[in-house]
Amino acid sequence: MVLLHLLKGRNGLSALHVHHGLSPNADAWAAFCRKLCRAWRVPLKVSKVKVTPRGKGPEAAAREARYEAFRKSKAQVIALAHHLDDQAETVLMNLLRGSGLRGASGMRPAARFGDKLLVRPLLERSRAQILEYAREHRLEWIDDESNADEALTRNFVRLRLGPLIESRFPAWKRSLARAAKRFARKDARAEELLRSYLKQKGLKAPSEARLVEMLKQLTSGGARTRIEHDGVILRVYRGKVRLEKQTPAAPFAAVPWRGERRVPIPALGGELRFRSARGAGVDVGQMKRGAFAVRLRSGGERLQPDARRPRRTLKNLFQEAGVPPAERDRLPLLFCGEDLVWVPGIGVDARYQAAARTRGMIPEWRRASMH
Repeated sequence: MVLLHLLKGRNGLSALHVHHGLSPNADAWAAFCRKLCRAWRVPLKVSKVKVTPRGKGPEAAAREARYEAFRKSKAQVIALAHHLDDQAETVLMNLLRGSGLRGASGMRPAARFGDKLLVRPLLERSRAQILEYAREHRLEWIDDESNADEALTRNFVRLRLGPLIESRFPAWKRSLARAAKRFARKDARAEELLRSYLKQKGLKAPSEARLVEMLKQLTSGGARTRIEHDGVILRVYRGKVRLEKQTPAAPFAAVPWRGERRVPIPALGGELRFRSARGAGVDVGQMKRGAFAVRLRSGGERLQPDARRPRRTLKNLFQEAGVPPAERDRLPLLFCGEDLVWVPGIGVDARYQAAARTRGMIPEWRRASMH
Protein backbone atom coordinates (compact mmCIF):
# COMPACT_ATOMS: atom_id res chain seq x y z
CA MET A 1 0.00 0.00 0.00
CA VAL A 2 2.85 2.38 0.84
CA LEU A 3 4.64 1.64 -2.43
CA LEU A 4 1.46 2.12 -4.46
CA HIS A 5 0.77 5.38 -2.62
CA LEU A 6 4.28 6.64 -3.38
CA LEU A 7 3.95 5.78 -7.07
CA LYS A 8 0.38 7.02 -7.45
CA GLY A 9 0.04 9.53 -10.26
CA ARG A 10 2.94 8.18 -12.33
CA ASN A 11 2.20 7.83 -16.03
CA GLY A 12 1.63 4.23 -17.10
CA LEU A 13 1.23 2.96 -13.53
CA SER A 14 -0.95 -0.10 -12.98
CA ALA A 15 -1.32 -2.62 -10.17
CA LEU A 16 -1.24 -6.41 -10.16
CA HIS A 17 -2.78 -8.43 -7.32
CA VAL A 18 -1.81 -12.11 -7.28
CA HIS A 19 -4.64 -14.23 -5.88
CA HIS A 20 -2.92 -17.36 -4.50
CA GLY A 21 -6.14 -18.88 -3.16
CA LEU A 22 -4.35 -20.17 -0.06
CA SER A 23 -6.25 -18.15 2.51
CA PRO A 24 -10.00 -18.28 3.21
CA ASN A 25 -9.77 -14.48 3.06
CA ALA A 26 -8.19 -14.41 -0.41
CA ASP A 27 -11.38 -13.20 -2.15
CA ALA A 28 -11.81 -10.44 0.43
CA TRP A 29 -8.24 -9.27 -0.18
CA ALA A 30 -8.89 -9.05 -3.91
CA ALA A 31 -12.07 -7.06 -3.26
CA PHE A 32 -10.10 -4.69 -0.99
CA CYS A 33 -7.56 -4.11 -3.79
CA ARG A 34 -10.28 -3.44 -6.36
CA LYS A 35 -11.97 -0.89 -4.12
CA LEU A 36 -8.70 0.87 -3.27
CA CYS A 37 -7.48 1.04 -6.88
CA ARG A 38 -10.83 2.43 -8.04
CA ALA A 39 -10.53 5.16 -5.43
CA TRP A 40 -6.96 5.95 -6.44
CA ARG A 41 -7.70 5.61 -10.17
CA VAL A 42 -5.04 2.97 -10.68
CA PRO A 43 -5.77 0.23 -13.26
CA LEU A 44 -5.74 -3.16 -11.53
CA LYS A 45 -5.43 -6.73 -12.72
CA VAL A 46 -6.22 -9.63 -10.38
CA SER A 47 -4.32 -12.74 -11.44
CA LYS A 48 -5.48 -16.04 -9.96
CA VAL A 49 -2.72 -18.63 -9.73
CA LYS A 50 -2.49 -22.27 -8.71
CA VAL A 51 0.13 -23.02 -6.05
CA THR A 52 1.56 -26.51 -6.47
CA PRO A 53 4.24 -27.47 -3.92
CA ARG A 54 5.79 -30.41 -5.89
CA GLY A 55 8.39 -31.10 -3.23
CA LYS A 56 8.85 -27.43 -2.38
CA GLY A 57 7.70 -25.68 0.78
CA PRO A 58 4.54 -23.54 0.60
CA GLU A 59 6.58 -20.33 0.60
CA ALA A 60 8.72 -21.37 -2.37
CA ALA A 61 5.74 -22.73 -4.31
CA ALA A 62 3.72 -19.53 -3.76
CA ARG A 63 6.69 -17.41 -4.77
CA GLU A 64 7.15 -19.45 -7.95
CA ALA A 65 3.49 -19.00 -8.87
CA ARG A 66 3.65 -15.30 -8.11
CA TYR A 67 6.70 -14.71 -10.26
CA GLU A 68 5.14 -16.64 -13.09
CA ALA A 69 2.27 -14.12 -12.95
CA PHE A 70 4.84 -11.31 -13.08
CA ARG A 71 6.46 -12.96 -16.08
CA LYS A 72 3.15 -13.02 -17.98
CA SER A 73 2.46 -9.37 -17.22
CA LYS A 74 2.76 -6.89 -20.08
CA ALA A 75 4.55 -4.41 -17.81
CA GLN A 76 8.15 -3.49 -18.64
CA VAL A 77 9.04 -2.58 -15.07
CA ILE A 78 7.69 -4.29 -11.95
CA ALA A 79 8.11 -2.54 -8.59
CA LEU A 80 8.11 -4.70 -5.46
CA ALA A 81 7.83 -3.48 -1.88
CA HIS A 82 10.61 -5.49 -0.24
CA HIS A 83 12.21 -3.46 2.52
CA LEU A 84 15.34 -3.48 4.68
CA ASP A 85 13.95 -5.98 7.19
CA ASP A 86 13.08 -8.35 4.33
CA GLN A 87 16.63 -7.98 3.00
CA ALA A 88 18.24 -8.77 6.37
CA GLU A 89 16.00 -11.81 6.88
CA THR A 90 16.75 -13.06 3.36
CA VAL A 91 20.52 -12.77 3.83
CA LEU A 92 20.34 -14.48 7.22
CA MET A 93 18.26 -17.38 5.85
CA ASN A 94 20.59 -17.81 2.88
CA LEU A 95 23.66 -17.86 5.10
CA LEU A 96 22.04 -20.43 7.41
CA ARG A 97 21.27 -22.58 4.37
CA GLY A 98 24.88 -22.44 3.27
CA SER A 99 24.26 -20.35 0.16
CA GLY A 100 27.22 -18.91 -1.68
CA LEU A 101 28.00 -15.37 -2.78
CA ARG A 102 24.70 -15.04 -4.65
CA GLY A 103 22.66 -15.90 -1.54
CA ALA A 104 24.71 -13.60 0.67
CA SER A 105 24.02 -10.76 -1.79
CA GLY A 106 20.33 -10.87 -0.91
CA MET A 107 17.87 -9.02 -3.13
CA ARG A 108 19.02 -6.41 -5.61
CA PRO A 109 17.52 -2.90 -5.86
CA ALA A 110 17.18 -3.51 -9.60
CA ALA A 111 17.57 -6.71 -11.59
CA ARG A 112 16.68 -8.09 -15.00
CA PHE A 113 13.73 -10.48 -15.04
CA GLY A 114 13.51 -11.93 -18.52
CA ASP A 115 12.66 -8.97 -20.75
CA LYS A 116 11.47 -6.96 -17.74
CA LEU A 117 13.13 -5.00 -14.95
CA LEU A 118 12.41 -5.73 -11.28
CA VAL A 119 12.93 -2.76 -8.96
CA ARG A 120 12.70 -2.53 -5.18
CA PRO A 121 12.48 1.18 -4.29
CA LEU A 122 11.97 0.56 -0.55
CA LEU A 123 14.90 -1.79 0.00
CA GLU A 124 16.78 0.68 2.20
CA ARG A 125 13.73 1.62 4.30
CA SER A 126 12.96 -0.29 7.47
CA ARG A 127 9.59 -1.81 8.25
CA ALA A 128 9.21 0.71 11.08
CA GLN A 129 9.71 3.63 8.67
CA ILE A 130 7.16 2.18 6.27
CA LEU A 131 4.61 1.72 9.06
CA GLU A 132 5.21 5.30 10.19
CA TYR A 133 4.55 6.54 6.63
CA ALA A 134 1.36 4.47 6.38
CA ARG A 135 0.00 5.84 9.65
CA GLU A 136 0.97 9.40 8.81
CA HIS A 137 -0.97 9.17 5.53
CA ARG A 138 -3.82 7.19 7.11
CA LEU A 139 -3.41 4.30 4.72
CA GLU A 140 -5.37 1.09 5.12
CA TRP A 141 -3.75 -2.30 4.68
CA ILE A 142 -4.32 -5.98 5.32
CA ASP A 143 -2.11 -8.33 7.34
CA ASP A 144 -1.92 -11.85 5.96
CA GLU A 145 -2.79 -14.17 8.87
CA SER A 146 -0.10 -16.61 7.70
CA ASN A 147 2.51 -14.08 8.85
CA ALA A 148 2.01 -15.47 12.36
CA ASP A 149 2.70 -19.07 11.31
CA GLU A 150 6.14 -19.95 12.68
CA ALA A 151 6.18 -23.20 10.72
CA LEU A 152 7.15 -21.00 7.75
CA THR A 153 10.89 -20.33 7.73
CA ARG A 154 10.74 -16.59 7.20
CA ASN A 155 8.22 -16.14 10.00
CA PHE A 156 10.39 -18.20 12.34
CA VAL A 157 13.37 -15.99 11.51
CA ARG A 158 11.30 -12.82 11.88
CA LEU A 159 9.45 -13.74 15.08
CA ARG A 160 12.00 -15.90 16.92
CA LEU A 161 15.54 -15.41 15.65
CA GLY A 162 15.25 -11.69 14.84
CA PRO A 163 14.27 -10.50 18.35
CA LEU A 164 16.89 -12.79 19.91
CA ILE A 165 19.66 -11.41 17.69
CA GLU A 166 18.43 -7.85 18.24
CA SER A 167 18.76 -8.24 22.01
CA ARG A 168 22.53 -8.53 21.53
CA PHE A 169 23.03 -6.79 18.18
CA PRO A 170 20.46 -3.96 17.88
CA ALA A 171 21.65 -2.89 14.41
CA TRP A 172 21.82 -6.41 12.91
CA LYS A 173 19.35 -5.69 10.13
CA ARG A 174 21.23 -2.69 8.78
CA SER A 175 24.54 -4.52 9.24
CA LEU A 176 23.37 -7.48 7.16
CA ALA A 177 21.87 -5.17 4.54
CA ARG A 178 25.24 -3.35 4.26
CA ALA A 179 27.04 -6.67 4.00
CA ALA A 180 24.62 -7.71 1.22
CA LYS A 181 25.64 -4.62 -0.77
CA ARG A 182 29.32 -5.54 -0.50
CA PHE A 183 28.59 -9.14 -1.49
CA ALA A 184 26.45 -7.91 -4.41
CA ARG A 185 29.36 -5.85 -5.76
CA LYS A 186 31.58 -8.94 -5.65
CA ASP A 187 28.79 -11.02 -7.17
CA ALA A 188 28.40 -8.56 -10.05
CA ARG A 189 32.15 -8.65 -10.60
CA ALA A 190 32.05 -12.45 -10.64
CA GLU A 191 29.27 -12.40 -13.26
CA GLU A 192 31.30 -10.07 -15.45
CA LEU A 193 34.37 -12.31 -15.12
CA LEU A 194 32.36 -15.39 -16.09
CA ARG A 195 30.79 -13.59 -19.05
CA SER A 196 34.25 -12.46 -20.20
CA TYR A 197 35.70 -15.96 -19.72
CA LEU A 198 33.01 -17.55 -21.89
CA LYS A 199 33.54 -14.90 -24.57
CA GLN A 200 37.30 -15.53 -24.61
CA LYS A 201 36.63 -19.22 -25.16
CA GLY A 202 34.43 -18.41 -28.15
CA LEU A 203 31.23 -19.52 -26.42
CA LYS A 204 27.82 -17.93 -26.75
CA ALA A 205 26.74 -15.52 -24.02
CA PRO A 206 24.06 -17.07 -21.78
CA SER A 207 20.95 -15.18 -20.73
CA GLU A 208 21.16 -13.15 -17.52
CA ALA A 209 19.20 -15.76 -15.58
CA ARG A 210 21.29 -18.59 -17.01
CA LEU A 211 24.52 -16.73 -16.18
CA VAL A 212 23.39 -16.28 -12.57
CA GLU A 213 22.51 -19.97 -12.29
CA MET A 214 25.84 -21.02 -13.82
CA LEU A 215 27.75 -18.81 -11.40
CA LYS A 216 25.77 -20.21 -8.48
CA GLN A 217 26.69 -23.77 -9.47
CA LEU A 218 30.32 -22.95 -10.17
CA THR A 219 30.81 -21.27 -6.79
CA SER A 220 28.94 -23.77 -4.64
CA GLY A 221 28.84 -27.11 -6.46
CA GLY A 222 32.44 -28.23 -5.88
CA ALA A 223 34.09 -31.06 -7.82
CA ARG A 224 30.71 -32.55 -8.77
CA THR A 225 29.76 -29.46 -10.79
CA ARG A 226 28.83 -30.25 -14.39
CA ILE A 227 27.32 -27.47 -16.51
CA GLU A 228 26.47 -27.96 -20.17
CA HIS A 229 26.71 -24.81 -22.30
CA ASP A 230 27.13 -24.22 -26.03
CA GLY A 231 28.61 -27.64 -26.78
CA VAL A 232 31.02 -27.77 -23.85
CA ILE A 233 30.95 -28.91 -20.24
CA LEU A 234 32.13 -26.59 -17.46
CA ARG A 235 33.58 -28.20 -14.36
CA VAL A 236 35.29 -26.90 -11.23
CA TYR A 237 38.33 -28.39 -9.58
CA ARG A 238 40.32 -26.73 -6.80
CA GLY A 239 38.80 -23.35 -7.49
CA LYS A 240 39.44 -23.36 -11.24
CA VAL A 241 36.92 -23.62 -14.08
CA ARG A 242 37.73 -26.22 -16.72
CA LEU A 243 36.15 -26.83 -20.12
CA GLU A 244 35.57 -30.14 -21.86
CA LYS A 245 34.11 -30.89 -25.26
CA GLN A 246 30.55 -32.14 -24.94
CA THR A 247 30.97 -35.35 -26.89
CA PRO A 248 30.00 -38.89 -25.92
CA ALA A 249 32.95 -40.93 -24.68
CA ALA A 250 34.23 -42.92 -27.66
CA PRO A 251 35.01 -46.60 -27.11
CA PHE A 252 38.71 -47.11 -26.57
CA ALA A 253 40.86 -50.09 -27.48
CA ALA A 254 44.53 -50.51 -26.53
CA VAL A 255 46.94 -48.75 -28.90
CA PRO A 256 50.38 -50.39 -29.35
CA TRP A 257 53.56 -48.30 -29.08
CA ARG A 258 56.63 -49.56 -30.93
CA GLY A 259 58.88 -46.57 -30.53
CA GLU A 260 57.08 -44.08 -32.82
CA ARG A 261 57.56 -40.39 -32.15
CA ARG A 262 53.83 -39.73 -32.49
CA VAL A 263 50.86 -41.89 -31.57
CA PRO A 264 47.50 -40.31 -32.53
CA ILE A 265 44.65 -41.27 -30.19
CA PRO A 266 41.50 -39.67 -31.69
CA ALA A 267 39.21 -41.51 -29.27
CA LEU A 268 40.74 -39.45 -26.45
CA GLY A 269 40.99 -36.23 -28.45
CA GLY A 270 44.76 -35.92 -28.76
CA GLU A 271 48.06 -37.61 -29.43
CA LEU A 272 51.08 -38.94 -27.58
CA ARG A 273 54.43 -37.46 -28.57
CA PHE A 274 57.83 -38.84 -27.65
CA ARG A 275 61.17 -37.01 -27.72
CA SER A 276 64.62 -38.45 -27.25
CA ALA A 277 66.66 -37.63 -24.17
CA ARG A 278 69.64 -38.90 -22.21
CA GLY A 279 69.00 -40.01 -18.67
CA ALA A 280 65.32 -39.14 -18.74
CA GLY A 281 61.99 -40.63 -19.78
CA VAL A 282 61.32 -44.28 -20.57
CA ASP A 283 64.46 -46.41 -20.96
CA VAL A 284 64.44 -47.53 -24.60
CA GLY A 285 66.31 -50.67 -23.61
CA GLN A 286 63.31 -51.72 -21.50
CA MET A 287 61.26 -52.12 -24.66
CA LYS A 288 62.73 -55.60 -24.97
CA ARG A 289 60.93 -56.65 -21.77
CA GLY A 290 57.52 -56.82 -23.40
CA ALA A 291 54.97 -55.16 -25.63
CA PHE A 292 54.18 -51.53 -24.84
CA ALA A 293 50.60 -50.29 -25.27
CA VAL A 294 48.43 -47.33 -24.38
CA ARG A 295 45.39 -48.20 -22.28
CA LEU A 296 42.91 -46.49 -19.98
CA ARG A 297 42.77 -46.70 -16.23
CA SER A 298 40.73 -49.66 -14.95
CA GLY A 299 41.17 -49.17 -11.21
CA GLY A 300 43.73 -50.26 -8.63
CA GLU A 301 46.81 -49.22 -10.63
CA ARG A 302 49.95 -48.26 -8.73
CA LEU A 303 53.00 -46.27 -9.78
CA GLN A 304 56.39 -45.45 -8.26
CA PRO A 305 57.64 -42.27 -9.93
CA ASP A 306 60.27 -41.77 -7.18
CA ALA A 307 62.49 -44.75 -6.38
CA ARG A 308 63.03 -43.37 -2.87
CA ARG A 309 59.35 -43.54 -2.07
CA PRO A 310 56.97 -46.52 -1.98
CA ARG A 311 54.65 -47.47 -4.83
CA ARG A 312 51.37 -45.55 -4.50
CA THR A 313 47.85 -45.82 -5.86
CA LEU A 314 47.10 -43.83 -8.97
CA LYS A 315 44.16 -42.24 -7.15
CA ASN A 316 46.45 -40.74 -4.50
CA LEU A 317 48.95 -39.56 -7.09
CA PHE A 318 46.18 -37.91 -9.12
CA GLN A 319 44.89 -36.12 -6.02
CA GLU A 320 48.39 -34.94 -5.12
CA ALA A 321 49.03 -33.68 -8.66
CA GLY A 322 45.67 -31.91 -8.85
CA VAL A 323 44.30 -33.91 -11.78
CA PRO A 324 40.51 -33.30 -11.88
CA PRO A 325 38.38 -36.42 -11.22
CA ALA A 326 36.51 -35.97 -14.52
CA GLU A 327 39.77 -36.32 -16.49
CA ARG A 328 41.31 -39.31 -14.72
CA ASP A 329 39.45 -42.08 -16.52
CA ARG A 330 40.17 -40.69 -20.01
CA LEU A 331 43.94 -40.23 -19.76
CA PRO A 332 46.22 -42.42 -21.91
CA LEU A 333 48.39 -44.63 -19.67
CA LEU A 334 51.47 -46.39 -21.02
CA PHE A 335 51.81 -50.05 -20.03
CA CYS A 336 54.39 -52.76 -20.62
CA GLY A 337 52.41 -55.94 -20.34
CA GLU A 338 50.59 -55.49 -17.03
CA ASP A 339 53.17 -53.03 -15.65
CA LEU A 340 52.10 -49.39 -15.52
CA VAL A 341 55.02 -47.47 -17.04
CA TRP A 342 53.93 -43.84 -17.41
CA VAL A 343 51.02 -41.56 -16.47
CA PRO A 344 50.47 -38.02 -17.88
CA GLY A 345 51.20 -35.38 -15.28
CA ILE A 346 52.69 -37.96 -12.87
CA GLY A 347 55.77 -39.46 -14.50
CA VAL A 348 57.59 -42.70 -15.36
CA ASP A 349 57.70 -45.68 -13.01
CA ALA A 350 61.11 -46.14 -11.33
CA ARG A 351 61.54 -49.59 -12.94
CA TYR A 352 61.36 -48.11 -16.43
CA GLN A 353 63.19 -44.80 -15.96
CA ALA A 354 66.24 -44.18 -18.14
CA ALA A 355 69.43 -44.15 -16.06
CA ALA A 356 72.15 -41.49 -16.44
CA ARG A 357 73.59 -41.38 -19.95
CA THR A 358 71.06 -43.98 -21.05
CA ARG A 359 68.86 -43.18 -24.06
CA GLY A 360 65.27 -42.51 -23.12
CA MET A 361 62.01 -41.35 -24.66
CA ILE A 362 60.02 -38.68 -22.82
CA PRO A 363 56.25 -39.06 -23.38
CA GLU A 364 53.97 -36.06 -23.65
CA TRP A 365 50.16 -36.06 -23.91
CA ARG A 366 48.76 -33.30 -26.09
CA ARG A 367 45.06 -32.69 -26.33
CA ALA A 368 43.52 -31.27 -29.46
CA SER A 369 42.77 -27.57 -29.06
CA MET A 370 39.11 -27.03 -28.14
CA HIS A 371 38.76 -23.69 -29.95
